[in-house]
Amino acid sequence: NSGYEEGLDGVCPSQTASGTIRVGGMTCQSCVKSIEGRVSSLKGILSVTVSLEQGSAAVRYVPSVLSLPQVCRQIEDMGFEASVEEGKAASWPSRVSPAPEAVVKLRVEGMTCQSCVSSIEGRLRKLQGVVRVRVSLGNQEAVITYQPYLIQPQDLREHVNDMGFDAVIKNKVAPVSLGPIDVGRLQSTHPKAPPAPADQNGSSAESSGRQGVTLHLRVDGMHCKSCVLNIEENIGQLPGVQSIRVSLEKRTARVQYDPSCVSPGALQAAIEALPPGNFRVSLPDGAAEGTGTDARSRPHRSPGPPWSPPAPGVCCTAELAIRGMTCASCVQSIEGLVSQKEGVYHISVSLAEGTGTVLYDPLVTQAEELRAAVEDMGFEASVLAENCSSNHVGNHSAGNATGSTAVGTPTPVQEGAPHPGGLPTNHHPGRASEIPQASAAVAPQKCFLQITGMTCASCVSNIERNLQKEAGILSVLVALMAGKAEVKYNPDVIQPLEIAQLIRELGFEATVLEDYKGSDGDLELVVTGMTCTSCVHNIESRLTRTNGVTYASVALATSKAHVKFDPELIGPRDIVRIIEEIGFHASLAQRNPKAHHLDHKVEIKQWKKSFLCSLVFGIPVMGLMIYMLIPSHGPHEAMVLDHNIIPGLSILNLIFFILCTFVQFLGGWYFYVQAYKSLRHGAANMDVLIVLATSVAYAYSLVILVVAIAERAERSPVTFFDTPPMLFVFIALGRWLEHVAKSKTSEALAKLMSLQATEATVVTFGKDNLIVREEQVPMELVQRGDVIKVVPGGKFPVDGKVLEGSTMADESLITGEAMPVTKKPGSTVIAGSINAHGSVLVTATHVGNETTLAQIVKLVEEAQMSKAPIQQLADRFSGYFVPFIIIISTLTLVVWIVIGFVDFGVVQKYFPNHSKRISQAEVVLRFAFQTSITVLCIACPCSLGLATPTAVMVGTGVAAQNGILIKGGKPLEMAHKIKTVMFDKTGTITHGVPKVMRVLLLVDVATLPLRKVLAVVGTAEASSEHPLGVAVTRYCKEELGTETLGYCTDFQAVPGCGIGCKVSNVEGVLAQGERQQGRPTAHLNGVSSMPSETDAAPQTFSVLIGNREWMMRNGLTVTSDVSDAMTNHEMKGQTAILVAIDGVLCGMLAIADAVKQEAALAVHTLKSMGIDVVLITGDNHKTARAIATQVGINKVFAEVLPSHKVA
Repeated sequence: NSGYEEGLDGVCPSQTASGTIRVGGMTCQSCVKSIEGRVSSLKGILSVTVSLEQGSAAVRYVPSVLSLPQVCRQIEDMGFEASVEEGKAASWPSRVSPAPEAVVKLRVEGMTCQSCVSSIEGRLRKLQGVVRVRVSLGNQEAVITYQPYLIQPQDLREHVNDMGFDAVIKNKVAPVSLGPIDVGRLQSTHPKAPPAPADQNGSSAESSGRQGVTLHLRVDGMHCKSCVLNIEENIGQLPGVQSIRVSLEKRTARVQYDPSCVSPGALQAAIEALPPGNFRVSLPDGAAEGTGTDARSRPHRSPGPPWSPPAPGVCCTAELAIRGMTCASCVQSIEGLVSQKEGVYHISVSLAEGTGTVLYDPLVTQAEELRAAVEDMGFEASVLAENCSSNHVGNHSAGNATGSTAVGTPTPVQEGAPHPGGLPTNHHPGRASEIPQASAAVAPQKCFLQITGMTCASCVSNIERNLQKEAGILSVLVALMAGKAEVKYNPDVIQPLEIAQLIRELGFEATVLEDYKGSDGDLELVVTGMTCTSCVHNIESRLTRTNGVTYASVALATSKAHVKFDPELIGPRDIVRIIEEIGFHASLAQRNPKAHHLDHKVEIKQWKKSFLCSLVFGIPVMGLMIYMLIPSHGPHEAMVLDHNIIPGLSILNLIFFILCTFVQFLGGWYFYVQAYKSLRHGAANMDVLIVLATSVAYAYSLVILVVAIAERAERSPVTFFDTPPMLFVFIALGRWLEHVAKSKTSEALAKLMSLQATEATVVTFGKDNLIVREEQVPMELVQRGDVIKVVPGGKFPVDGKVLEGSTMADESLITGEAMPVTKKPGSTVIAGSINAHGSVLVTATHVGNETTLAQIVKLVEEAQMSKAPIQQLADRFSGYFVPFIIIISTLTLVVWIVIGFVDFGVVQKYFPNHSKRISQAEVVLRFAFQTSITVLCIACPCSLGLATPTAVMVGTGVAAQNGILIKGGKPLEMAHKIKTVMFDKTGTITHGVPKVMRVLLLVDVATLPLRKVLAVVGTAEASSEHPLGVAVTRYCKEELGTETLGYCTDFQAVPGCGIGCKVSNVEGVLAQGERQQGRPTAHLNGVSSMPSETDAAPQTFSVLIGNREWMMRNGLTVTSDVSDAMTNHEMKGQTAILVAIDGVLCGMLAIADAVKQEAALAVHTLKSMGIDVVLITGDNHKTARAIATQVGINKVFAEVLPSHKVA
């Protein structure tokens, strides 16, 4: 053990002591935690353990730093009673009990160069208690390993602040409690056996005759060479293991070992306990029993040094969540690359769980650097957990065994167990072999949550990132437009209500959807080849037995199958394949996209028919009403229409009856249907009131007319046959116009829906991550997790993330952003956007109704189906309004009947032209019914039914003509409350297309004419896909008067800097342009140029175009005059770029997105209306302020991400 002890002496050469303090006044575990927290923070304290039952605290400390009475005073200051227990203190050499180390990360801001790094490292290394320091200029952080009993993180932070930097404690790793060292275990795995007597040479008696035994093991779970090295290095250091050789291809391990020191069972357990715990070892028959018995019966030598990571000090374990892996080749690629990084000891990646576990040295690399390395390979990675510990003993030592005992009291090792010192595990002590089995026994579950308060993609990223850090959460998928989250979790660790609480702590409202089926797939297939019910049963039983299929129904008559499934477990293509495997053919059922209900064709046709029918019979009714209002010079009976055909039935009433009957049962049919549905559900809406008013008016008129005919009255009675046609005409017209207005706004929605691709190219990977197959798949059969190839000019069929390749995406029809958006590995793409340039591979994250485009369609649909607030108010009160009107109408009837029988003169005053032949009682009843029906009819909402839809139609129609989409009546009604209008800059205030505003030559025109500069620059930028490069090329072609340019080679584009290339063959371009313009070769300002380019020898120019940094990177100096000229243009909102030809800075171009001519007038008009105008853009502050000044906008929000512009 000498080597091991010398390593511990190097940590802390001072003496340590232990003691027991009696503590009184503790009542609960909170008191225990408080005392332990307070005492452990004291300098000189190595460890403290407080027992509530015994009322004592066991303390290990450094006597040269503090004493037990001082610790007692600290405890008494907390309100407890404390006294040193006599006879309990002892001291021992620190070489047996090393002082712990801890790691702290400081965020250091203000570092500008390597000199700052050296200054901080030099200052901190001089501090007592600081073991090692590593400062990263790129990450702006410092990782410090320190001894907490000598110095604290707050002290380190203050020292950095004193140097003029701004330091913040990023995260603090608690000091590693090493516990008492089991010396007996370090000396022997079988303490009960007496040590072998030493011979004269000092070696054990058995060492001379020791022979090795060879054992062949079957090892499953290895993925790559990293697994092989993991087993060989760690198992090779176990006591008694003489040699080990592992074969990845054969899945075997050949071990030569000393049976007196280790048994096959111990080797098996040691390999299976190695991180990440995925190895499975099979022993030869009888190996465990026979050899294990021999091993227990023999003495053995002392073990060698325990296993430890390659670097001494502190090692960290990072768990990464990795998305985008599709096969074992992805796993091997990640493990192979990351394992080669400096400071990485071991990596293990699980394809099934989508995670990776990395053991690394925090002084050499960081978890964020590892995550970035994985993302650079085209995968999406995030850090789930990060734990740091000392590797002197720590988790890799004997002190990590279950049930550690006091010093000098060795604990027997269980038979067949591996030597604890040789197990490098990151699990909890004593549970290394339990965790894999436990996690495998618990099936993950899925829950769905409704989340409100999300406004942009940043909110989605915030929720997903923070939830994935929580223990027990396996995956998180949040849909912004739907406001829902799908979470897969381990029910033994966390529950849905706890997940909802975690989301609330992030500032959002979240509720668990109990009965929500989430994004369960729904598939309708046409199945051919079925002949009888046995075929149906065969298909249904096979599908229902398949994991992930929740429902399956097959109809023999229609040859169709309806299947519901969980897209997390199975996809539509898998279902089709299962059906075809049992001998049938399945294909996707065709759906008519034109039958979408958002076009309102059915409703428009329905209400148009109702209106025209009511109008055909309503116009004659209106004509007759006007006729009745015309004053006549003779007696009223002289009018032709008042003449009776038979006694009691006039010509007018007969015509009214015929017209009203057709309207009542043809034009009013849809009103009756709607009223019936409403009453069936126990509600009374406006349709009920309309049907009730028209029906009562029609029934009363019909009854009174029949009574008059039966009584053979001389005059035909006054009827209400004119009321139903008039009501139905106006209200049917209003309903028709309402749906026409919705269909007008739906045209934009139909255009949006047409963006959806109909097919997707799904690729399949083979070995070495190579594409082995491309398949055209209908959109309905695309599954989550598919890798889809999108060619230049094609539409992105799904929401996803770029796996491989880079491109520019046109998202203008989705987000409104006119400029193309750069897409690189890891970038999010939106379904319906157009791939402008490069071919890319995309991993599908949202398919079908989960895509952003589908959610936008759904939201617009809901907005279109929603009514204006005043309509909602009318419908809300209709439940009370309709019964109220019926009650008022009934009261009117009763009151007038009572008044008529009490004082007939009042009725006679308001009803003077009644027939003298009928009785007073009949006169009273007729008048009472007429007044009651009048109340009922005039309460029908003709104004709301006609005026509001007409206003919505006119408003949305005029807005659509001006390119404005108003989503229904609510936004239109609320428009008068607008106080602030926010304009986007690109494409709204400006044209959205950059133009060259100025070209400045920086060299003598005789040396390099302007036309030659334009030819060279245009040729260079012609190979660029950047919008600014396209603008420069377009300008050069216009100025040169040609569509052809020179030849470009060795093109290189550096994002954010510029381009570099070699250009040739520009002489012919210049000559051709001048011939087309019909002028001699001359410079633009009249100075004669060099001889004709056609006569000169062809030249090759080395060209650099970009910003200041790009020029300085290539060794060119930007003078102050040129820099000032660039700054002047930048202050105007223009982009200034420099041009260098053959190593000489020769020109500057100013490029800008020109402001629309009408923009200033629109802003002025809005301001004159008292409305505040705000500019919101993703450009820098200078450009945004310059554009705002040109159009008269004072308030500017610059550098806003597109996702943050969504409100």
